[in-house]
Amino acid sequence: MNRSVRHHLAVAVTTMAIAAGLLTATPAAWADDRVNLSDPVPWTGYRVNLSDPAAVTAAADYSCGPILGSDQAVADQLNNTLTGTLRNYMTAYRLSCARAIVEAVKDRGLPRRAAVLAVTTSIVETTLRNNPNMEDHDSVGLFQQRASWGSFENRMNPTWATNAFLNAMLDVPDWQTRPIGEVCQAVQGSAYPDRYQLQAADGERIVNVLFDDVVDPGPDNVGIYRPSTHEFHLRKDDGSLIKIGWGTTGDLPVSGNWDGGHADNVGIYRPSTHEFHLRKDDGSLIKIGWGTTGDLPVSGNWDGGPADNVGIYRPSTHEFHLRKDDGSLIKIGWGTTGDLPVSGNWDGGPADNVGIYRPSTHEFHLRMDDGTLKKVLWGDDGDLPVSANWDDAGPDNVGIYRPSTHEFHLRKDDGSLVKIVWGDDGDLPVSGNWDARG
Repeated sequence: MNRSVRHHLAVAVTTMAIAAGLLTATPAAWADDRVNLSDPVPWTGYRVNLSDPAAVTAAADYSCGPILGSDQAVADQLNNTLTGTLRNYMTAYRLSCARAIVEAVKDRGLPRRAAVLAVTTSIVETTLRNNPNMEDHDSVGLFQQRASWGSFENRMNPTWATNAFLNAMLDVPDWQTRPIGEVCQAVQGSAYPDRYQLQAADGERIVNVLFDDVVDPGPDNVGIYRPSTHEFHLRKDDGSLIKIGWGTTGDLPVSGNWDGGHADNVGIYRPSTHEFHLRKDDGSLIKIGWGTTGDLPVSGNWDGGPADNVGIYRPSTHEFHLRKDDGSLIKIGWGTTGDLPVSGNWDGGPADNVGIYRPSTHEFHLRMDDGTLKKVLWGDDGDLPVSANWDDAGPDNVGIYRPSTHEFHLRKDDGSLVKIVWGDDGDLPVSGNWDARG
């Protein structure tokens, strides 16, 4: 699951700022490209050169996530070493945007070079600013992605936008070895292809400061929910116990990253009221009404945003009803009578997907982002399904909890087994990253 910091949005009125004379003059180098008559909807306004670090735009930049107390000092240090357009223009805010990019790269398990490519691109496109203004056609965000990439909300989400860039980057042949500027241009298709390589050295310097400091969440682990005491018993990587009281009689357990922090947390689904009660890292409650009688709970990051959300599996219709961050619905038909729901990031994309465990055949049927099926044979009679990233590498994988022996049998990416004894009679399984705090 993606683990990065929640952002917030700001709104301003562009026309008022234009009237006040806040937009800089159009650079001469852009004059011949002001209107592209081959564009089905040609843009006819004035442009701001967002690759100019001193450019002033109408609407305020959006947040990329928290600005740490040490960020300004790090930015000041970088200003002494940068050699491109950001020299003496690096700020704590720009550093927070670079960090959001690096976090998204590391969450995908991609190497440092992918972060250099993404940060270099953002330097050129917006000087590491999450810019909502549409000075260049309908382009917005850290990478100035056009509407064909996704919705405005998605493109302004640093995690989503970075993952969209990475998805395109992975399709570029030899992206690991080709010059940085060539790969950036292959993704962006800029009218100024020579600009990227000029900023590549600074992209690497910024990434080198951040890459090793971004918290690696490590592998996921297991836990159980004990209905008799309404307690979660969560296993940390060192084998120790986190115990959390949450829920009441009849509740069903869920887990996820509800607030965009570095660790997952627990929650319950209350069938009697069709409500999720989700525990945040500070101990407070998120309450979400979702589902109806007979539904089974699931959780995951359905839209590539900074936090997980909830969903239900409806056995009567074999449908998943997944709640997006904006409250809208994703409906997916998957499974058949007797199946049990699971969710996870099966193919390493920006969002999680759904799957089912079929007890009659001991098979997982996992839905990939393109709608295709991945089938995994794992388990035995009486087993209950779980899923997570057990080996801190690649996509999520599956596992089972065997109530008869209180054992988890977890499948690693190479097909080998992790066996963990955890729980007692009557316990229900959960999984997540309980101790990746930082």
